[in-house]
Amino acid sequence: MSRPRSVIDILDLSTDELDALMRVAEDIIAYPDKYAEVCHGKKLATLFFEPSTRTRMSFEAAMYELGGHVISMTDGASSSASKGESVSDTAKIVSCYADIIAMRHPKEGAALVAAQSATVPVVNAGDGGHCHPTQTLADLLTIYREKGGFSNLTVGLCGDLKFGRTVHSLVGALSRYEGIKFILISPEELRLPDYVKNDVLDRGGIQYAETSSLDDAIGSLDVLYMTRVQRERFFNEEDYLRLKDSYILTPDKLRGAKSDMAILHPLPRVNEISVAVDDDPRACYFRQAANGKYMRMALIMMLLGLGA
Repeated sequence: MSRPRSVIDILDLSTDELDALMRVAEDIIAYPDKYAEVCHGKKLATLFFEPSTRTRMSFEAAMYELGGHVISMTDGASSSASKGESVSDTAKIVSCYADIIAMRHPKEGAALVAAQSATVPVVNAGDGGHCHPTQTLADLLTIYREKGGFSNLTVGLCGDLKFGRTVHSLVGALSRYEGIKFILISPEELRLPDYVKNDVLDRGGIQYAETSSLDDAIGSLDVLYMTRVQRERFFNEEDYLRLKDSYILTPDKLRGAKSDMAILHPLPRVNEISVAVDDDPRACYFRQAANGKYMRMALIMMLLGLGA
């Protein structure tokens, strides 16, 4: 039996499909009533083995706004996983109850295992430090709406580039557009993994530079993608405490930036962006969170084979 299509990695979607999803998302923003009953009678299962606010709630809001229903598992400790049930078996069981699954799991590759066993589409809502394709959909729509496209942009990625699954997905997605250049801003210990540089950037002939200085890089950026240093990814508390405040974006630092630079952050933030930046017109991160809902609506429709 053939498996339904799932989205585990952003590269599962072609650039034509990404563009189509953005067009649908923009239509949803403009004409929400048109989509209010598209998923009538359909159920989304959200399986979250890790804490989440934006991703889980935006998936659920997306399904509700499409006229569908949601069944949720928001704590692995309260599920049969705590009894030793495998991800594969969980996916098979939940497929009996839902039409589509969104899953977050702390282990890299868990979403792929689920997709190989489920009989309904599975969307990776984040698997450990690997990737987070629907956050990338939110990022892409935000960049598109703020900058008018993707070609010939200089994108700064700042903070935890080693464990940041949102960064890994965004690099993969943007590398397929013409003229993209990355500036990778991080401490030595949190640099972008070699496999991302070798398999995506070097293989694709993408221009990039590495630096530890945000001040030196900020003036050349069209987009600045800030990330938090993720306590949950560290094995050593001392290393986390030493690195957690490596970069803090403040109004003073923004004085050297372009007047139309777009500031993104996948959220949650801790203190890497000062709240004083929130009122700057270049701050896009709350609009970015809203865009995630619209792109998840478009993706749910696509995977369920539903049109407007």
